[in-house]
Amino acid sequence: MSLPRTVAEVLADHVTLEVEGIDRTYDVTVFKVHYGKLTLKIYSKGERVLRIEVIVNNTKELPGGRSLDRFPKIVVRLKEILERFLDLLYCLDAGFIGEDLLERLPAPSVVRATRVGGVNIEQVRMRRVVEGVVELSTSPTGFSASELAARVRAINGLPKSEYGARRAAYDIKKLRGKGFLIRRGKSRRYEPVVEGLRAMTALLVVREKVIRPLVAASGKVVSRPKLKNQTRIDRRYETLRDTMRLLFQDLGLAA
Repeated sequence: MSLPRTVAEVLADHVTLEVEGIDRTYDVTVFKVHYGKLTLKIYSKGERVLRIEVIVNNTKELPGGRSLDRFPKIVVRLKEILERFLDLLYCLDAGFIGEDLLERLPAPSVVRATRVGGVNIEQVRMRRVVEGVVELSTSPTGFSASELAARVRAINGLPKSEYGARRAAYDIKKLRGKGFLIRRGKSRRYEPVVEGLRAMTALLVVREKVIRPLVAASGKVVSRPKLKNQTRIDRRYETLRDTMRLLFQDLGLAA
């Protein structure tokens, strides 16, 4: 059974993730996440400290010039990138769905003066859009409609004619209507808000890793060999499958 992807796997789909190696002397593994000329370096420092640094290989990646008098502003910008990255890692690891979210999602919404449709998470295209947004969320400069379209096509294996920037822009507007995304200033680049990213992550995990496999496995009894080294998640799935099967029987449902 496939389990939710790790943060490293999500990052690897969009950025260059480099494992520098393990220092056997100090038992340290160093990860580097590259965004063009910007790099996030992640490594352990001692047994209880995880250190994350932002490295600028070329200050042309940062807007506003490179003169010495702008150094304080560059430091502030790097601090914002680091803090946002940490916030997003937390969101990817700890999703959250409000009690009324599933009812609000399909309802139409308004972005500025434009009425847009709701978000149907049961629609394959919309699920791939949400997945694409999650994968692009760690970029320090946000993402554009064309970048999201390219990510969705890569996930679905679609040609460019099937899903372009125009359709991606409309889907972005629908997610903005739900408060999941915001525009970066006056640009045409977007980024998820913290609570929106937590909700999108939770929606994907609940549907793909909880509801779907449990419903599929609860319809009939299938003898499976016991795994010798079961993880805690394996044991949770097995207990849930058995309970769901009994619940379906009591409710008179056939999965």
